[in-house]
Amino acid sequence: MKEDYTKEPASRVSSTSSNGAFDIVALAASAGGLRALSEVLAALPADFPASIVVVQHLDPRHRSLMADILSRRTALRVKQAEEGNRLNPGVAYIAPPNRHLLVNSDSTLSLSQSELVHFVRPSADLLFESVAASYKDRSIAVVLSGTGSDGSMGVQAIKKMGGTVIVQDEKTSEFFGMPGAAIQSGSADFILPLDEIPSALVTLVSTGDIS
Repeated sequence: MKEDYTKEPASRVSSTSSNGAFDIVALAASAGGLRALSEVLAALPADFPASIVVVQHLDPRHRSLMADILSRRTALRVKQAEEGNRLNPGVAYIAPPNRHLLVNSDSTLSLSQSELVHFVRPSADLLFESVAASYKDRSIAVVLSGTGSDGSMGVQAIKKMGGTVIVQDEKTSEFFGMPGAAIQSGSADFILPLDEIPSALVTLVSTGDIS
């Protein structure tokens, strides 16, 4: 039975910090994103030493099955994010439909129904900006398949604070709007085929370098 991370006591986890070089990986996707997210999360080990937060643009009118679907495809623990969740390494927190997902400096999560950003909620830009502010150079942003430009401002915030940005390449993206906009922002450190992103994340989080 999987452990419940909904109300993690503060005394147990003071931060997401681990022995790795990064504490948090934020992933964003839209159209074509479920397959891309599935492939990335499926290839990460259960003991992945960073927390994972995910924004996938979803129909706000329907309950999301994203967490259930992804949890069947990965060794990681996957849960739909709830207000006040405390971040834990090796757990992927999925933004619920129609809520912005924000990461706080005390390693907790907040949900917001504030206005749409670039016509979407949840917003990758808001997630990335909150991650950048809270985790600075210990953060990684990953932009996967999707339409539109959501995430392009957020990756600039990640880069400005010393974090690392990975973008899915055009050849393996079902939709290249979001990855293309992130690349055009000039903030991408690595532009990789989908199947190379998981190993890059493992190496980066473990050693701080994949060059």
